Amino acid sequence: MLTELTAVRYVTPLREGGSLPGVVEAADDQGAYGTYVMKFTGAGQGRKTLVAEVICGELARGLGLRMPRLVQIALDPVIGLGEPDEQVQELLKASGGLNLGMEFLSGALGFDPLAFDVDPVEAGRVLWFDALINNVDRSWRNPNLLRWQGDLWLIDHGASMIWHHNWRTAETAAAKAYDASDHVLTPFGPDVAAAAERLAPLVTEELLAEVTAQVPDAWLVDEPGFETPDDVRRAYAATLLPRAKTVHERIILPGTDLKDATK
Repeated sequence: MLTELTAVRYVTPLREGGSLPGVVEAADDQGAYGTYVMKFTGAGQGRKTLVAEVICGELARGLGLRMPRLVQIALDPVIGLGEPDEQVQELLKASGGLNLGMEFLSGALGFDPLAFDVDPVEAGRVLWFDALINNVDRSWRNPNLLRWQGDLWLIDHGASMIWHHNWRTAETAAAKAYDASDHVLTPFGPDVAAAAERLAPLVTEELLAEVTAQVPDAWLVDEPGFETPDDVRRAYAATLLPRAKTVHERIILPGTDLKDATK
């Protein structure tokens, strides 16, 4: 399970995100403080966005990709009483309990494909990972990548695994091709074949069990069609495991034969 911290101060909203995430200071039970980007259970996108953030973020880490540390942050809504922004106040009031925090990378720059270069091997690994989780939010318009201390870091996976919004169609949806024609790393000649050879064998039942176990039960209870949170966890794993084996064959890049990618 993700480390649990307690929010002690709301610093500022991040208005670039549609869900209005915010920068907060949080402390562990030993009193050690840190700064995090908090995503709220009371945001309009709902708790499935947080589930996707956890599963995809921890899976990225398990595959050796750079991803800021994720934590659970307990929020007392009273922390928002002094906020002058009414929208922020309402969001904090609606988000009492556990929320998701991502370590704040101080000094990180948003990735600009015109300003930074990416090695084809690394570009291929990120693109393959995005195909695995069906990440539709890594375009040049909204890269969701950071450059920090000279390295590329992945953030914001809440729009991934869209099949979990309708589990009855999950198997069919997960088998579809991944259109990477608009992916921000496509211009860097991503070596998808090398990425598949390196990363696909790492996506095992054991890794997926470890990753899905990080999701708090509170975000999985009462999922229609499932009796327990563990049943939901197994459904995520059962969808991702077979996809990892063949998704590289269904990535649509510029110049890809659509017939081959959509078989």
